[in-house]
Formats: sequence, structure tokens, C-alpha cells
Amino acid sequence: MNYDERLSNVSVLGAAGKMGSGILLLTAVEMADLSFKKDNGNLTFILNAIDISDKALAGLLEYVRVQSRKIAEKKINFLREIYADNHTLIYNNEIIDDYIHRVLAIIRPSTLIESTYNSNVIFEAVNENPNLKIKLIKQIDENSNTNPWFFTNTSSVPISYLNEKGDLDGRIIGFHFYNPPAVQKLVELINGEDTVSDLNTFALEYAKKLRKVIIHSNDIAGFIGNGHFMRDALLGIRFLNELKSDYGFPEALYVVNKVSQDFMIRPMGIFQLVDYVGIDVCMYIMEVMNPYFNEENIHSDLLDQLFERGVKGGQNSDGSQKDGFMKYNKGRIIGIFDYYNNTYVDYDAVSKKMDLVIGKLPNNHIIWKEIIKVKDRDDLLKTYFENLSLDRTLGSIIAKKYMKGTREIGLKLVEQKVAKTERDVNDVMLTGFFHSYGPINNFLPWEEI
Repeated sequence: MNYDERLSNVSVLGAAGKMGSGILLLTAVEMADLSFKKDNGNLTFILNAIDISDKALAGLLEYVRVQSRKIAEKKINFLREIYADNHTLIYNNEIIDDYIHRVLAIIRPSTLIESTYNSNVIFEAVNENPNLKIKLIKQIDENSNTNPWFFTNTSSVPISYLNEKGDLDGRIIGFHFYNPPAVQKLVELINGEDTVSDLNTFALEYAKKLRKVIIHSNDIAGFIGNGHFMRDALLGIRFLNELKSDYGFPEALYVVNKVSQDFMIRPMGIFQLVDYVGIDVCMYIMEVMNPYFNEENIHSDLLDQLFERGVKGGQNSDGSQKDGFMKYNKGRIIGIFDYYNNTYVDYDAVSKKMDLVIGKLPNNHIIWKEIIKVKDRDDLLKTYFENLSLDRTLGSIIAKKYMKGTREIGLKLVEQKVAKTERDVNDVMLTGFFHSYGPINNFLPWEEI
């Protein structure tokens, strides 16, 4: 079975979720493009969109409709070539409308898992719950007519574990898209101990067609991305706990979030990032990772306690941010959680108070939005961090300690053989998390910190 034949019947589990919807969109577009090939005239392309909610699936089709139009508009020259022999479609808008119809016609929404039984490829994008993943994988495989290949979007569960529990004989690979899949270039590719070579070859070709950047991670819980991010979050919580007795909980939370964003030149602070991903999601990932690292405690009592209080973060169905460590209104932070009073305090009031305590940003600071536009930015970063290293404000002191901690996390991922090289760690954080520099660097005199 060649690439095109393999991709002629595909299913996406969790298709209406924020990850599954992006995977479905990208795959539908790829299948639509393949359907134009003359050699594929005898193939019928079917993409089963599987989710538990009919309402969510209806919204999914509208999402695909809108996004496929944007994709078509960007590649109109390619489409004009494909439609060159179709003399009934002359204008760009006619071609785009026909193409969108072709993409949507491939998708078969369903709440029935039985719809997957004829698929050659199964993309699994359900919750980060190993038991749920295994249950669905086993049910499909035991009833399948095709001996399918499984692509799991897990960001933490070892592939060899899923392979063993699912009795798959190596027919599973980790293909971890980053959120949102339609925009993010990075995919972590994880082979299990027994992943069949043809599946790996197919995965690489599929990634190439989607123009994704592949970073290979070894099959160790959390992989590179969450291996770093979860420990980074725990590091931020540690600083929060150290500062709260001196300044108060919301004040300490503000300090660590501002330092990890502005002083460290990141797209968002660590607690805002946890909110974006979801406090509950971070908890689940840590629960998966923790048993695999006896020398570490990858767990946070604070996250557990926030979850118990219903403070979960994550996004609403319309993409708006739910309240977590911070309270949001139309994407803007308007409040900070006060753990001891179980309420949110005014963000601007805390900001005005604590910015005086944190101190000014070091000289030559460039905000993330600007520096990320600079391709060769090392000299700018070097100058800024030289100034940071000499600064004695509270913000600079915490930033230096925080950066040293994230560097040690990165080096440990290489030592633990999660990542093959230091560059792989840096590339994941640069590409997948949009950092302006990798955590393993020589911008600061580490031995002096």
C-alpha cells in the first residue's frame, strides 16, 4: 500500500477538540490535494471525524470551511494549475469554492467509533489519559478490517507503553503536534521500541507534505516539549512559594509571571502559559510523567488544590481563555488569583504596587514581539543579558536564577536521553513554544549565579 492508498481512508479521534480539529483540517487538505492526481482516480478519500458531541462536530465543519478558504487563498496559484483543464471554473473565487467543497466532501462526521473500522490510519487526539487512549485503540484494532497504523498525539505517554497495552505489534508512533496544529510548525516524532519502519517512513512523508519541522524525541515520558515545560512550571511555582511569605500570594504570582515573560523575553509568563494549556491538563501530564522519574517529584500540590477549587484554565469552545492563575477578559489579564481568599484581585493594582518592587528592565531590553522578528538575534540577546547579569534589581535576580534553572532542565533532558542533543532541546523551545532563544545557552555566567 503506497502513501496515497494509505491516506485514502483515515479517522481522527477527538476530531472536535482543539488539537483534533487542526489535525483533521490538515489531513483533509492533504487528502483533497491527493484526490486531484490522475493516478488516484480509482480511490475514494474518506476522513472520519470522530467525537462524542454532534453539536461539536457541526461546529467543526464550519471551522474547516473557514480555515480551508484561508488555505486555498494562499495557494491559489497551485490551485489554478490543478484546475487548468476545468474550463467551467474561471475565476479565483469559483476555484476556491469548488476546492472547499472538495475538502468538506471528504469529511464524514460521526459519534460512532465503528466508523473507524475500515481506516488505514487512525489519528488519536483524545484527552491525555492513558487508559482512555488504550481503550479506544484496543477497540478499534480488535474490530478493524485493515490492520491500521495509529498516530497518537500524546504529549507525555510513552509510545512503547501504548503499544504494549494496545497489543499493536509496533503499529503506533508518537506524532505530537503543537497547538494549534494548523499554525505550529513543530511536530515531535517518537518511535517506540517496536515501531515498524514503514510506519516511520510514512510519518516522515506525511510531515513533509504538511511542511512540518520534525524533531525526534526518545520514547521517555513527557518527551522533550513537556519534559521541559512541566519542570519549567514547577520551577515557577517554587519561586512563587519562596516569594509569597514576603509579598503575598497574588503579588508573588505577579512577580514570577512578569519576570518569566518580560525579563526573560518570552511570549507569555509561565503562569499565563499554564493557564493557556490548562491547569488540569498540566496535572494530567505530570501524573503520567512522575512514575517514570524516581529521582524527581514531578508533581504540584498547588495545581491539585486549584483544580479542587474549580480553577482549571484552558480555553472555551470559542477559543477564549478561561480563568486560572489569572482572570481574563477578551484575552487581557484583569485579575490575579489570591489563594488564601479564594478570589481574584485587581491586576492593575497589583501591577502598580509590584513593578516598583521588581525594578526596571535592564538596558537594551527588547520586547519579545520585536526580537522574534530578528533572524540573527544572538548579538542583541548577548548585549541584553550582559546588562541583566550586572543588574541587582529583584526582577533581574529572579530572572538569572530562573534562567539557570531552565538551562539545567534542558541539560538534564539530554543527560536522561530524552533528547538526543542540546540543539534538539533548544529547537523544540524555539519552534514549539516560540521562545526567542533556547534554554541551553551561554548568555550568563552560570557558575556565578
